[in-house]
Amino acid sequence: MKTIILDDFLSQGILIEKKFREKVDNISWEDYNDDNVLIKGCSQATIPTWAYLIITAKLVEHAKNIYYGDIKSAVKIHKK
Repeated sequence: MKTIILDDFLSQGILIEKKFREKVDNISWEDYNDDNVLIKGCSQATIPTWAYLIITAKLVEHAKNIYYGDIKSAVKIHKK
């Protein structure tokens, strides 16, 4: 299972929308084709709901299954 950690999108410890969207646009989403993907729920900072929605919307086109949370108690949010 591949994991997307939203802490990787933080700038100086916070999520800045413009920088977040730039980073999302630079991801090679094809790398997630037919994979199970976990969007890790725990973060150092408060992550707004829209950030999860943007990542999920990009993954829906590629990932086999999308999960949210942590590996031990992941919740399936999308199945291809």
